[in-house]
Amino acid sequence: MKLTIPDMSLVALVGASGSGKSTFARTHFAPSQVLSSDTFRGMVADDENDQSASKDAFDALHFVAGKRLAAGRLTVVDATNVQQQDRAGLIKLAKEHDVLPTAIVLDLPEQVCVARNETRPDRDFGVHVIKRHRQNLRRSLKTLQREGFRRVHVLRTLEEVAEAEIVIEPLLNDRRELSGPFDVIGDVHGCREELEELLATLGYAPGTGHPEGRTAVFVGDLVDRGPDTPGVLRIVMDMVERGHALVVCGNHEQKLVRALHGRRVQVSHGLAESLEQLAATDDEFRAKVDAFCDGLIAHYVLDGGKLVVAHAGLPERFHGRASARVRSTALYGDTTGETDEYGLPVRLPWARDYRGDAMVLYGHTPTPDAEWINGTMCLDTGCVFGGKLTALRYPERDVVSVKAKKVWYEPVKPLLPAEDLPPSAARQREPAVLELADVTGKRIVQTQHHGRVGVSAEQSAAALEVMSRFATDPRWLLYLPPTMAPSATSTVEGHLEHPDQAFAEFRSAGVQSVVCEEKHMGSRAVVLVCRDETVAPRRFGVDGAGVVYTRTGRPFFRGDESSALLARVRDAVTAADLWSELDTGWLLLDAELMPWSLKAGQLIADQYASVGAAAQAALPVAAEALAEAASRGIDVGDLLDRTAARSSTVDDYRTAYRRYCWPTEGLAGVRLAPFQVLASEGASHHERPHEWHLALAERLRAADPELFAATRTLSVDTTDEDSVAAGTAWWQELTAAGGEGMVVKPAANLTRGTRGLVQPGVKVRGREYLRIIYGPDYTVEENLSRLRTRSLNRKRALALREYALGLEALQRVARGEPLWRVHECVFAVLALESDPVDPRL
Repeated sequence: MKLTIPDMSLVALVGASGSGKSTFARTHFAPSQVLSSDTFRGMVADDENDQSASKDAFDALHFVAGKRLAAGRLTVVDATNVQQQDRAGLIKLAKEHDVLPTAIVLDLPEQVCVARNETRPDRDFGVHVIKRHRQNLRRSLKTLQREGFRRVHVLRTLEEVAEAEIVIEPLLNDRRELSGPFDVIGDVHGCREELEELLATLGYAPGTGHPEGRTAVFVGDLVDRGPDTPGVLRIVMDMVERGHALVVCGNHEQKLVRALHGRRVQVSHGLAESLEQLAATDDEFRAKVDAFCDGLIAHYVLDGGKLVVAHAGLPERFHGRASARVRSTALYGDTTGETDEYGLPVRLPWARDYRGDAMVLYGHTPTPDAEWINGTMCLDTGCVFGGKLTALRYPERDVVSVKAKKVWYEPVKPLLPAEDLPPSAARQREPAVLELADVTGKRIVQTQHHGRVGVSAEQSAAALEVMSRFATDPRWLLYLPPTMAPSATSTVEGHLEHPDQAFAEFRSAGVQSVVCEEKHMGSRAVVLVCRDETVAPRRFGVDGAGVVYTRTGRPFFRGDESSALLARVRDAVTAADLWSELDTGWLLLDAELMPWSLKAGQLIADQYASVGAAAQAALPVAAEALAEAASRGIDVGDLLDRTAARSSTVDDYRTAYRRYCWPTEGLAGVRLAPFQVLASEGASHHERPHEWHLALAERLRAADPELFAATRTLSVDTTDEDSVAAGTAWWQELTAAGGEGMVVKPAANLTRGTRGLVQPGVKVRGREYLRIIYGPDYTVEENLSRLRTRSLNRKRALALREYALGLEALQRVARGEPLWRVHECVFAVLALESDPVDPRL
């Protein structure tokens, strides 16, 4: 009976006392390979049967086992191992050293175990111990594989034990017997023509291989993105079948297999092209592709260990090892968890730190040229992106490349300068041309600062309705402001929001310096202004001097009023000398436009004024009737008091919303309060501190004080009690004078805290302003208590996602990316606005 054990394995012998584990170990393994719990008890306690020393004994055993596994040596643990918690330590040890754990179970009859122990004077414990061991063993047999043992061999009779033969199997990745010579080929990605040309250049003939007996080794990612994935697979599968090639698995093969198996995957990064191309082939071929890709090994060790091939590279400690961690590293590589300016993961520079003896050849991350780094070389030279298809001759170390015929797939991150690229196979489109397909259906937007942000098909449809019916020309829409998170609910008497919670939030996130900005009584506005009429057609593909729009993309003004406002903004920018200072022909400003009634006049009339008027008409009459009833001796005192109180709150309510209304005639009475310069040509400014932005805003106000309003501010140190108290007092002064409240922002602007991206601003609204939002009577204690249970998590998460999308849009603008790429982010913000979040927040 052959028991197969993977090379470089951790073997756990499992069985009751007396089952013959130690005898089995002596028979089949070298003494140096066996670590016995009895032996280690003797080492630490001078008595192999001293059970009180078991903890120390197993600590020492695990330490030695770890040293052996780190050196790649087969290790056998001789202990009862009948309890799951004991085996869990061995499974953990195997995972830490990336080896495959194996269990050999000696499930012999109870009477055999009892009889053997009776012959050993040092085993004077009772039969009940063996019974307990066997009960635990019977339970364990059902769970061993689920626990993590890759192979489980069970021997149930003395005959099976006597006939057992241990066979050490090399791991599938161990092909050290193959010495080459090899031609290691980089990521092909469906580029059949280029593959055929490269193979011919290397000397391979279709069907007959190489005349010198060379073997091609592919680093994975044969599929996706390119024009002929089936053609590439036919070539490579035939070469493998004839013994002319080896292939390691790439992340794209892994994903294709999951898709072919009906698993839920994102059909992105070229997978759609592969699935479409394979759909045109017959069922038999697709089944062969499935079996081929599903059987690919994550990495190979070749030529006596001198050469390692893995798709994404492999640090030395993983060479020849087998575990989920090794496979993941070989397929995907390690990342820092951050993304670069293109939204791509930032990869750990493992090759820079590599000091191993083996040459490591890999692909995965496109690079313009194959270069040596500490005995490693990346062979993905971006053929599908218009680069080259590259091979390295081994052991000669000669690099052989053929140029791509076309740019088959547009990369997110440019591979080469435009002048060095071949013609694009994709349909060319003008940078400023927007298409419906850019924004419909389910979408995932990769952002630098908050990872992937998803937009459902339903959200896209809602945004498309708004965009098509109400929004300004989308070519103007470089940015939409995010919703703003409110501060955590306050427990201060009579208040729903209070600065204490805002300051505490930033303090807990590790933000010491914040700036408190007056919250203006207006509407959020984005202003895109151009220096002259020639800028917009050239830069944005649309005629005009700019636009002023709401946070959902609707224009504030039409016709002459818009032109007049933009002209004054342009003149102020010119007077402030910002065109030359920022070296730009356009500016994008985040601002507040006042009065609120300018945009929300109908809303005020229909929703707020009507409530106030109805209450003012009804409540005095009700109070009069109740007073008359009271005069007749009817007990309506409580109701009369509540009605009188409501009359007072209604007066406060009407006073609150009237502060947001004042008459305007044309631009007379219109005020604009900019608080951030979002972007200019070649630059987004979210990493500049708010102090810089507000200083520029003050220069605009000085140039046109009639149009531009100042934003009052106060700096606060969240770790200083006196500073926090001063911030609270400042807010109380603002709101007592009728102000809406304030926004608390990290002084540095874009900030990452202890838990990731920090909210760009937290609004703290005043007690009287919130009367407009929650109704005249919201300050009544029973109402306030109910409102304090409001849930803020969804709103706050939405604010961060929209903020990240806005930053991504601005960065894409700054990089000069096509407008449709910018609009992908802008549209996603609008789509997220359809989320069912309480609008009062």
